[in-house]
Amino acid sequence: MVRVSDHYFSPEPDSRLEYGLIDTVLRGRRYRFLTASGVFSAKKVDNGTRVLVESMTVPREGRLLDVGCGIGVIGLVAAAESPSLIVTLTDVNHRATMVAARNVERMRLGNVRVLTGGLYEPVTEEEFDVIVSNPPISAGMRKVVEPLVRGAYSHLSGGGCLVVVVQSNKGGRTLAGFLDECFGGHEVLERKSGYRVLCACRR
Repeated sequence: MVRVSDHYFSPEPDSRLEYGLIDTVLRGRRYRFLTASGVFSAKKVDNGTRVLVESMTVPREGRLLDVGCGIGVIGLVAAAESPSLIVTLTDVNHRATMVAARNVERMRLGNVRVLTGGLYEPVTEEEFDVIVSNPPISAGMRKVVEPLVRGAYSHLSGGGCLVVVVQSNKGGRTLAGFLDECFGGHEVLERKSGYRVLCACRR
């Protein structure tokens, strides 16, 4: 049996800490990310994250928040592509944020900060132009994913957008319903490899 503390969405994974490297190409650029045991998709960039990264529109400036950042792939790619963009990475998993912070250092990015805490706890009073996430569906739709969507609305500036990725057959309809209820609608940015990238904006 796998204990809750062994899951990547727990604050303190119990698994033995082992580091690794992920070599990959995203948006036409090669990246080498530090990774570790006990974090989400520790051996490769998962398909959902890849579909989101390849389809997202990266603003040239403003503020972007990557919620549940894991080792930081989504936010770090955005930061590397747009040096004038201010990027914040958050995750409840202390090991994930530790590795994400090391990736920031490895990539020599001066426009990224990494904070530890659940959902929006580390950025309580802040607003962002874009919030991105590959939400932890296995942590619970009502327990985690719905609060992620609802919290995004109050942390977006006027016209700001939430962009999320979900497997079409694993919570896709439920997540789309959360977006419609909270934002009054959504659009599908991409359909690929069984995933959908959904976008909802605060009007």
